[in-house]
Amino acid sequence: MGTPVNSSPVLDVQGLKTHFFTHGGVVKAVDGVDLRVDAGEILGLVGESGSGKSITGFSVIGLIDPPGRIAGGHIRYLGEELVGAGEERLRQLRGKEIAMIFQDPMMTLNPVLRIDTQMVEAILAHEKAGHKAARARARDALAMVGIPAPEDRLLAYPHQLSGGMRQRVAIAIALLNRPRLIIADEPTTALDVTIQAQILYEVQKLCRETGTALIWITHDLAVVSGLADRIAVMYAGRIVESGATADVVARPAHPYTLGLIRSIPTRETHGTLLQQIPGMTPSLLHLPQGCAFRPRCFRASDACLQVPQPSVVPPANTVRCWNAA
Repeated sequence: MGTPVNSSPVLDVQGLKTHFFTHGGVVKAVDGVDLRVDAGEILGLVGESGSGKSITGFSVIGLIDPPGRIAGGHIRYLGEELVGAGEERLRQLRGKEIAMIFQDPMMTLNPVLRIDTQMVEAILAHEKAGHKAARARARDALAMVGIPAPEDRLLAYPHQLSGGMRQRVAIAIALLNRPRLIIADEPTTALDVTIQAQILYEVQKLCRETGTALIWITHDLAVVSGLADRIAVMYAGRIVESGATADVVARPAHPYTLGLIRSIPTRETHGTLLQQIPGMTPSLLHLPQGCAFRPRCFRASDACLQVPQPSVVPPANTVRCWNAA
């Protein structure tokens, strides 16, 4: 796994609030999120659908459009404040310094351009390089993510590739310019486990060798438990628990984290019913009073009618819960 190479974070997010102002009311998709990722470090951002994970990633890279906007907080990349930065500056950073891998590869790929055209343009947009050298880098990047016959694939159009192949191309494009920060939004969901394992290995290697910081967004705690250095668990727009991966997985302090872990199939649970978290994720337009997880929580008490503030529990997990274990 990656090891931070210095004490200065690549990304420092403090009190981030991203709200959507709709006719039905204000949707607080991200409501006071704190994140820090150091050079060479992998952070797993985990939670159910609708928890605000992807919106957090979009906020960092400046892809929030009306009716949404960043309503508060700070996003600092290598000390530079990105909240309020102009579109031209954000365009300079995207792809070169900060790359995002989307869950849907067609958000990255142009359907009417060949793969080689798109990959070469992604390189030439940020640096002066010869076409031949850029094309060779594109071919090597395709091979890195497990695409067979990469020279032939460069000549293909996106519609000629399978969904899994398109996703691997999108991942290769993100890796082309060796960015300082990668935000990966469930990029391996559509891939088989063999290719998934290969890509996880490659991104770990990239972070370790180049100092690239990585935020891996997923609903699958099992994936990030073997990938990430630290885990941040998100629920209803807030980080409810964060800490070193080994500590969070071995000793989850928040009941939501415990529920996610108990729902992962293991050899010990083979043939038995998995323990599910009861209920559904609440509407962000109509959050329950106090702790958003209270209606689904087996530890809920009267104290949970008040919003819990972050606290530190041993060994070093930060938890938002009145009844943390």
